Amino acid sequence: MQNVLDFEKPRTGVNWKNVAIVTTFHLLAIPLFFTFSWQNFVALIIGNWIVGSLGVGLGWHRLLTHRSFKAPKWLEYTLTALGTMSMQDPPDKWVATHRIHHAFVDSDKDPHSAQTGFWWPQIGWVVWGTAQDHDAATLKKYVPDLLKDKGQVLISRFFYIPIIISAAILLALGGWTMVVWGVFGRVVVGWHTTWFVNSLSHIYGKRPHDTGDLSTNNWFVAILTFGEGWHNNHHAFPTSARHGLQWYQFDMNWLTIRLFERLGWATKISNYNTEQPPIELKQAA
Repeated sequence: MQNVLDFEKPRTGVNWKNVAIVTTFHLLAIPLFFTFSWQNFVALIIGNWIVGSLGVGLGWHRLLTHRSFKAPKWLEYTLTALGTMSMQDPPDKWVATHRIHHAFVDSDKDPHSAQTGFWWPQIGWVVWGTAQDHDAATLKKYVPDLLKDKGQVLISRFFYIPIIISAAILLALGGWTMVVWGVFGRVVVGWHTTWFVNSLSHIYGKRPHDTGDLSTNNWFVAILTFGEGWHNNHHAFPTSARHGLQWYQFDMNWLTIRLFERLGWATKISNYNTEQPPIELKQAA
């Protein structure tokens, strides 16, 4: 049984399961450098938007983790399922990790603290120690809302099914090279851009808000992650559905939420309010 509930940093040895997964996907993505076609490139770009923006950024992060807006169950489940194709573990474990991160950001209790520099929050925490292999007690503490939702439990249990289906579709549409680009290449790109939020957006960039942690606004990461790189803004107002708070801070995920609102798919949207003190996730979750 791991010690997350005791908040001891779980650096206990190599996580061979994650090493095998990360290594396999990187190796299978190598043919990407020799099989370029515009069709394959489009498959990667569209897939990265579907999974990285709609699935992870919008679904897992702003909706499930922070509950920054309310969506009908069919949309919540769809976004959650799309996020599973990121291969970042099942959604319940991902959300638990992110809530722990906000509760203990950049401390020894933070799973991917940036205190030690770039490599630990980028990939070290994934391949060393507990990573996101949370036990039942940790999940019960940090994601009780997801554990009570039968639909979410089902998605987390079979989280590997959507990526298998997507691989079969891409194989039928464009052959094995499209699978390389649209599955293995896309997953690797998605991993590193997501992990950039943990690393680069806690090391390089501006800190307009005094959040008491290392979070920064990093425009480069924001572009790669559809708005998630405005991370200092996010840590200042964690329950806000909007991360790009200035007109020049492009936030694709926020624009999508606004579109959902117009379609009647998003309600009770939380927005930042500079007149009120930031709401801490450890109080709101």
